[in-house]
This record gives sequence, C-alpha cells and structure tokens, in this order.
Amino acid sequence: MSRTFEPDPARLSLNSATLRDQWTLAELIEACARHDIGAISPWRDKLDELGVARAAAMIRAHELTVTGLCRGGVFPAADAAGRRAAIDDNRRAIDDAAAIGARCLILIAGGLPPGSRDLVGARAMVRDGLAEILGHARSAGVPLALEPLHPMYCADRACVNTLDQALDLCDEIDPDGRVPDRSGHAPKAALGVAVDAYHVWWDPNHPAAIRRAGAHRLLGFHLCDWLVPTTDLLLDRGMMGDGVIDLPALREHVYGAGYDGFDEVEILSTRWWAVDGDEVVRTVKTRHLRCT
Repeated sequence: MSRTFEPDPARLSLNSATLRDQWTLAELIEACARHDIGAISPWRDKLDELGVARAAAMIRAHELTVTGLCRGGVFPAADAAGRRAAIDDNRRAIDDAAAIGARCLILIAGGLPPGSRDLVGARAMVRDGLAEILGHARSAGVPLALEPLHPMYCADRACVNTLDQALDLCDEIDPDGRVPDRSGHAPKAALGVAVDAYHVWWDPNHPAAIRRAGAHRLLGFHLCDWLVPTTDLLLDRGMMGDGVIDLPALREHVYGAGYDGFDEVEILSTRWWAVDGDEVVRTVKTRHLRCT
C-alpha cells in the first residue's frame, strides 16, 4: 500500500493516559506548550482533579485542540438503578466535554453485569443507553465516539468488540443525525466510532469497516502498538514501532476513508509510566513520524 497520507506533526494529540503516572492534567497542558504539541485528550479522572472550569481556561490559554474526552459509556448494570446512574454519569461527561471544547466524548460499551452470562442482554443495554443520551449529546454539540475494544475485554469492559458491531449501533440509533463540528470542519455524525489500533488491528474486516464508517462517523484515531509478548493485556501497550501492528497501513485506511482529525497517542503502559515524562513525549514525536 502506498503511503499517500504522511504523518503531520501538527496533527499529533497526546492522550493523558500516556503520561498517567508522571503528570497532572495541568502539567500535561504545560508540557504540550513546551514540546509544541497542539492537541490533547484528557481522561475524566485527570479532568476532575484539575476542575472543569480551570481546565477549560488553561486549554483556551494554550490554544489547544481537545480531540476527545475519555471516557463515557459502560451502560450495562444489574438493575434499573445502576442503568440510571450510568445514564446520569454520561450526561455529566457530555457537559464536561462541551465545557472544555472536546471534539467528541469517547465511549466504551461496558461488559457483563456482575454474575450475568447474558451477553445479548448486555448489548441491548448498550444500545438503549446510547439512544437515551444521544439527544443530550446532540444538544450539547458533542459527538459520541463509540470505541470497540478487543474481544479479550468482552466480559468485563466492553461487549462491543468490532468496528462493524459499533457501526451497526450507529446506523440503528443515529441513521442520519448530524451536529455542527466546533472546529469548522465538515459535519460529523452525532454517533460515530473511534478507531484504536490496539483494539482493531487483529480484525480481518477492519479495512472494510473503516471505509464503511467514512468521514461521517470516523471521530477518533488512537495510536499505540501490540507487543509480543504482551505481559499485561491492559497495561502493556507498546510505543509505536515496538510491536507488530502495521501502523502505516492502518493509517492509510483511516485517512483514505476521509478522516480529518488528529493522530492521538494513547499508551497505557507501566513500562512507559516509569520513564521521565519529557522523554516519553520526545519519543512519541519521533515515533509518530517514523512509524505511522
């Protein structure tokens, strides 16, 4: 596959999970200015520590793009009270995403409720939860980006595991809904998908699914690598180029389908969390150009 879509340093975004143990969100914002990085994607725990109002002010002062807020979703619950609590939490996440100018709210489905073996039922709760919060997201101008996770997480974290599953939900719940994109780019779907290399690379149908999503539903693109061996299925993601994912090919598929967003580096790794934060950022910048 020819490399038509070369990595652009101006389109690099840092997900706060990449530097979870090194920096607070305020420190990450300052580091972006120090390293000439123009975009971030905070996790909600970091946002809560700083405070939404202060975070929004710092982001504006540093003229950063917020590529996404991580994360909402996690809809399945054992009872109606638990499902209502999830809906309420997602409404708060949407409001926070709007307050900091996030281009989308990243969602994961959630797994089986404790003690349950009803996978079909869990997926139905995801569908119903998405449908219930979509109107609030549309009113707030915050697209919802459903991120399918690798099947190893099906039971405990995400019962939506392929892009096609996620897109089926999009087509059912939001067949043609649009919201204005605050960046001034072409309108996006109110409900779309985030493509995370770690979670989709194994799926033989992911190229076709990415084409199916198109610019309309491609709301996020997350970069990392799959190490061999992987010593921890949650916290041993690789830096780009250290693993087996063909990142240039994946990037071709995503940008070839019309994606016009950022390359967001999200590396959950106890190895990289033990490295000096500035060194991690320097490595991210180098590998972004070399390996994607």
